[in-house]
Amino acid sequence: MFGHQYDAPFGIAPVGLQGLMWPKAPEILAKAAFEHNIPFVLSTVTTSSIETISEITEGKAWFQLYHPTEDRVTEDLLKRAEAAGCTVLVILSDVPSFGFRPRDIRNGLSMPPRMTLKNIISVAKRPEWALRTLINGQPAFETLKPYMPKGLDMSQLAKFMDATFSGRLNEEKLKKIRDLWKGKLVLKGVESVQDVETAHRLGLDGVIVSNHGGRQIDVGQASVASLQTIAPLFNDKLTVMMDSGIRGGADVARALGSGAEFTFMGRSFMYGVSALGKQGGNHTISLIKAEVTQIMEQLCCKTTSNFSDFIVKK
Repeated sequence: MFGHQYDAPFGIAPVGLQGLMWPKAPEILAKAAFEHNIPFVLSTVTTSSIETISEITEGKAWFQLYHPTEDRVTEDLLKRAEAAGCTVLVILSDVPSFGFRPRDIRNGLSMPPRMTLKNIISVAKRPEWALRTLINGQPAFETLKPYMPKGLDMSQLAKFMDATFSGRLNEEKLKKIRDLWKGKLVLKGVESVQDVETAHRLGLDGVIVSNHGGRQIDVGQASVASLQTIAPLFNDKLTVMMDSGIRGGADVARALGSGAEFTFMGRSFMYGVSALGKQGGNHTISLIKAEVTQIMEQLCCKTTSNFSDFIVKK
């Protein structure tokens, strides 16, 4: 895919604020991905920098751009990604407006986090997480540090993020990025044939069919249903990939059988790192590899392309 032979048909999707869930989580996952020869996609808003992840992966990581409102920031981020050796840029089509998330409201999630009695009790129940977070320090948006005002504190962070990034992606923005970026260009977050047609017309190299893990509109169509419409129309025109709802090897097989050429997961890897720390990346990748292999053996599939023979067509 994109000139590289990977060892498995899945990669690690971009996730924001990974270091908040487990200290050094992006570094742990990037190292595991590099050792297993699968792609790791670095989010603009995670807690490690482009340069650090590039060093860990020897320039083989992908970079996901959360499109800034200012052209100068976009251009500088792309220059840094190119200098770091990234060959694949993923543009995020994510939140034209903030999703209504009752669970976050109920749990009191906010930026900056509030130290309530409930939170203090929760931290006390996880002494290893608390100790490692204390040792490693408060996680920060490392890639964005050069663009942040000096002396910015956590209480001003949400305002800075709102002012710096725009969730509304349009054709004009895609054209500008296509002109600036000479490597492979992928659009993540598409679910309609119309959007994939636009991506193809503008010269993008691939799309990731995704409903953003269902966290924006939880009653929206499942990504695999969108994939089954999109893949037959575009698999010979660009690389069609998928994430959202994929948790393990069986889901990887289902997605590949439904037309995806490649798959990505976010939560599965964060669960692995949060449970097992430094061993979480290697453990989760090895587990999913074993699951995919076992399914191939049970179904007598010589290659992953044979999975489509076992998908029930509606």
